[in-house]
Amino acid sequence: MSRRINASVIALVLACAAPLAHAQSKTSVDPKVLTRGKYLVQTSGCNDCHTAGYAQSGGKVPESEWLKGDMVGWRGAWGTTYASNLRLVIGGMSREQWLKHARTMEPRPPMPWFNVRAMTDQDLTAIHAYVKSLSPAGDPAPAYVPPNQTPRGPVVQFPQ
Repeated sequence: MSRRINASVIALVLACAAPLAHAQSKTSVDPKVLTRGKYLVQTSGCNDCHTAGYAQSGGKVPESEWLKGDMVGWRGAWGTTYASNLRLVIGGMSREQWLKHARTMEPRPPMPWFNVRAMTDQDLTAIHAYVKSLSPAGDPAPAYVPPNQTPRGPVVQFPQ
């Protein structure tokens, strides 16, 4: 009986400690790294596409709404693409997974993947830390629409 109680107590302690460990790992990031990540997100144009209404409002979108993706499609000869919810995509990756993804991705236009590849590991690490500090929020982006299909909702039309 005491072994059953001990096992239950251990399970309870571990269950309670997991959220605390997660919270501590978030707070253990150097504040300078988070500041750098926020700066890079703002100046590298991430919000321009990945934050709904950001460009139209001159950047006057609350930080709590940043990087949740957008329902506006980007339509061209490649089909229609949507800016992904980076809080879900990057937020679900480890630093190592993000670095590999950033170095190998080649998404459809208009995503300037070549600019992401040009960033240093230090910059990419700062972006990763900042995005993870925002916590997951929002919904995944709409699915890609092939060129021969008409997308639903608003689109920015590129010349054919």
